[in-house]
Amino acid sequence: MKITLIASYLRLEEYMLPCFSKQILGFDCPGCGLQRAILFLSKGDFLMAFKMYPAIYPIMLLFAFLAMNKFFTFKYGNQVISSLMILSVATILINYVLKFI
Repeated sequence: MKITLIASYLRLEEYMLPCFSKQILGFDCPGCGLQRAILFLSKGDFLMAFKMYPAIYPIMLLFAFLAMNKFFTFKYGNQVISSLMILSVATILINYVLKFI
């Protein structure tokens, strides 16, 4: 069982998409690190996932709330979704700016 899990993680790393922005222009795009952060999350390394892409947790909260909102109605659902979207975009932009400093 453990060997198959390790093999599946190795296969995930083989199929990761390269960042064309980084290859062509020479600098990271705002989404650089997202795939690796998801890989670290699947391995259970939550701190490394945050270090790789800090916006992973607000994005996960947003998707989780969107899924729950699909099945249940919340009184202030639209405000929560808007707030989580703003938090996600702000985290992405702040991380992107801090990469260049």
